[in-house]
Amino acid sequence: QVQLVESGGGLVPAGESLRLSCAASGRGFSDYAMGWFRQVPGKERVMVALISKRNSPKNADSVQGRFTISRDNAKNTLFLQMSDLKLEDTAVYYCAARDPRIPVVGGRIDLPSVYHYWGQGTPVTVSS
Repeated sequence: QVQLVESGGGLVPAGESLRLSCAASGRGFSDYAMGWFRQVPGKERVMVALISKRNSPKNADSVQGRFTISRDNAKNTLFLQMSDLKLEDTAVYYCAARDPRIPVVGGRIDLPSVYHYWGQGTPVTVSS
């Protein structure tokens, strides 16, 4: 089991950058596939970026070229470097962990429902 705590959110002007962190405690951080998701009130939680246990990243089209996901297994920490932030990036950002040994139907690793552990979220507000 792993516990996740996000930090680094805040208010930032459009066009600027922000880095989110997700500190993991418990066993086996390096064995989990990790992801960042975001949610706007009244809308579904959606994938932002994923990273496999072998450090293979995958971004949502909406953030491609602007956001970078990374992990430091020695420090049990997941990061999301966000640059050129846009108003539509405003959301609560969550980190999540998935046990890759558990099969995912249809390979839909972008779905929040296949992630087993979640942090409490950190809000990001992009201002004009």
